[in-house]
Order: sequence, then C-alpha cells, then structure tokens
Amino acid sequence: MALSVHWDINNIMKTKVFILAFIMVFLAMVPAVKSQQLPVYSQYMMNSYLLNPAVAGHEGYTSLNLVAREQWIGLKDAPSTYAFSVQTRLLKNSFISRSASIRRRRRIASRSGRVGIAGYVFTDFNGAFNRTGLQASYAYHIPFDRSQLSFGLSVTGFQFRMNEDKMVLHDIDDELLLGTRKTAFIPDANVGIYYTDKYMYVGLSAMQLFQSVLKLSDGDLGPGFKMVRHYFLMGGYRFEVNRDLVIEPSVLLKLTEKFVSQLDVNVKALFNKQYWVGLSYRTGGSYSLSEESISGVGSSVILLGGVKIENYFVGYAFDYTLSAIGKRTWGSHEIIVAAKFGDTARRYRWLNRY
Repeated sequence: MALSVHWDINNIMKTKVFILAFIMVFLAMVPAVKSQQLPVYSQYMMNSYLLNPAVAGHEGYTSLNLVAREQWIGLKDAPSTYAFSVQTRLLKNSFISRSASIRRRRRIASRSGRVGIAGYVFTDFNGAFNRTGLQASYAYHIPFDRSQLSFGLSVTGFQFRMNEDKMVLHDIDDELLLGTRKTAFIPDANVGIYYTDKYMYVGLSAMQLFQSVLKLSDGDLGPGFKMVRHYFLMGGYRFEVNRDLVIEPSVLLKLTEKFVSQLDVNVKALFNKQYWVGLSYRTGGSYSLSEESISGVGSSVILLGGVKIENYFVGYAFDYTLSAIGKRTWGSHEIIVAAKFGDTARRYRWLNRY
C-alpha cells in the first residue's frame, strides 16, 4: 500500500513537471502577435477571471475587483479600458458523521460547495470606437486531496458604438457610411478549464466562441468585422524560498483562429504575504477591430507592484513600449483594486492567493 501511494505521488509530480515543460516549449515556438480585438491586461494574474470563466469562485472567497487601464498616455484618443467584476463560491451546509469512539458518534457541521458564479462589466475605448458590455459566468469546481479542477462557461454581450465626432473622413457623403448604424449589440460566449494546487496553476480558455459578425447596416460589412475566436493559455508556479519570500514565474499566451499570437512572460516576488513587485515582457502587438494585422506597435516591458492591507489589495503596472511609439508617450498605466471576504483561508489553505 505504501509503495502504491509513493508511486502515485511520483507520477503526479512528473505530470506537473511535464505540463509546465510542455507549456514553456509550446510558448517558445509561437510567433509575435500583430492583431488584438480584446482588451489587454498587464495584471491578469491578479484577476484571471477576466480571461477564464473557470476561475469564477475557485478560491471560495467573495471577491470584488476594479481595473482601470490607460494606454499610451499623451496620445490623443489612445485605448483605455475599465472593468469591474464580482465572483463568489456558492457554499452549502452539510454534516460529517465522525466517530469519537467505538460507541459514540457525532455529527460535525461543515461548509462545502462546488459552484462558482461571477459577473463582469466593462467599457473599452479605442479612438472613435467604444465597446461596453457585461458577462455572467458559471463555474463547477471538482476538489481533490490538495488540488482543484474547474470548468467554466460564460455568456457575454457588448454594445459597439462609433463616435462620428472623432472620425476623419475622406468622403463625408460616402453611401456606405450614410447607410450605416452607429451602434450594434453583439452576443457571444466563453468557455474555460482551470487547474490549481498549492504551488501551480494552469488554465485554458476560448473567448468569442460564436465569432459573431459586427453588422452596422442591412448588408454584411465583410469578414474584416468578424469577432475572431481567441484562446488564452496561462500557467504559473510558486517557489517558496522561505517563510517571507515567494517567487512566482508565469506565462500567458494569446492565440487567435488566424494563429496570430502574443506572449507575456512574467516573474513576481511576494514579500511577507503583503507586498509584491514584478517584471513582465510582452511580445509586440496592437489593437484592431478587423482580422488584418497592424504592425509597428512593438513589444513592451512592464513593471508591477502592489500591497495587501487586511482584505484589500492595490496593484499598479507601468508599461513601456519598446518602439517609436514609446518615445511619444508617457507609457501605459494600469491600476487594480480588489477586496476579498470570507473564511476561505481556513477551508482551502492550499489555494493560490495574492
């Protein structure tokens, strides 16, 4: 029996190492991104629910997160994103029958639950275009001895708007523009899977599953206005150097149906479970409504930092673009404010937290 248990533990560890090695090799083979329809977050590791619905309620806490991102400060009508999310675990009362002695048994109250729910509202500005939407998510968590496997599904919808006051037109009498609506509502769905234990996490999600077409007129504006399906593959590992220092390297791969990709490589240091600093490198990318690539934005270096005060967390990220555009701006700035409530630390000690 002891030999069997030892064999299982060794195989579990080998599987984890294999998963991490596979991710690293796969990411190293991916080319740089040249197109991006979805908002970019530099502190995604603080609230991975924004990229994967399976994360909803996975910690057991009730969590509130606010993100504000201003891209390329100093450039007129540069992209900006604001998002607010709420997630929680639906816990239920149960009783465990436990023997105190051969003749006496007692029933002990406990709290358990496998369902997580979450909501997410956002607005994203990009020049003359604006997207405002919401998302509702359902997640199912399967606990193991010291780990957890989660599955998530979300429905989402956003309103797309064009601001004519910010548009520069070569032909103001263009029939296509005159016959075009300035707003449109687009429904869609996302799906994800997420595995975590005390030291590592791995997640895979697919966004914009329906690949809806943006229709602003009675006709179809063509494939250039199609919402392209995006895939997010993330992974990280926590190295506990000592009681007061944890080092966490992580990666995030973003991949579209057109095999256009972007890669984030990050490392974060957590001190005394209260302060953190980090450094990230992001391969070149840009924002685009269409499927066609837009080059020239370049890669970025990102500095991270934050502090935990009781149940509250504040994080900041500064992005510096390594291209000509970086010399014309004061960088990109992102702030995240979060609050977590609940006694999860006693129920789920093995879970990853900030």
